Amino acid sequence: MKIMNRNKRPFWYLLYQGTELGKDAGGYETGEKSVKYAGPVKMEANISPAAGYAQIQQFGQFISYDKVIITDDMTCPIDENAVLFIDKKPEYKDGRPLYDYVVKQIAKSLNLVSIAVSKVNVS
Repeated sequence: MKIMNRNKRPFWYLLYQGTELGKDAGGYETGEKSVKYAGPVKMEANISPAAGYAQIQQFGQFISYDKVIITDDMTCPIDENAVLFIDKKPEYKDGRPLYDYVVKQIAKSLNLVSIAVSKVNVS
């Protein structure tokens, strides 16, 4: 099964790369850890306008999510640690990404990958 190109919307994802220790102005470690992400990668997929009953059954009834991204790219690298820019273009503040969605769960079928995402406020 293929997804029609006219139904695809662009979005960006950042893959999790681990944590790193923070450093002060003198270059000394502060002991604080910060999350490190790879650069933004643009992708196009079908993005639902809102979660519905059909998607609730797909991911189970106890997960809370806002949208579902559906792609026919079975090599899609997005995992539960990735963050997304769906309703806005990638932007940063002090080197930290100001993403607007996080991945809640991924469901793979024979021909499609469904990704449940939730809206967050990062400032």
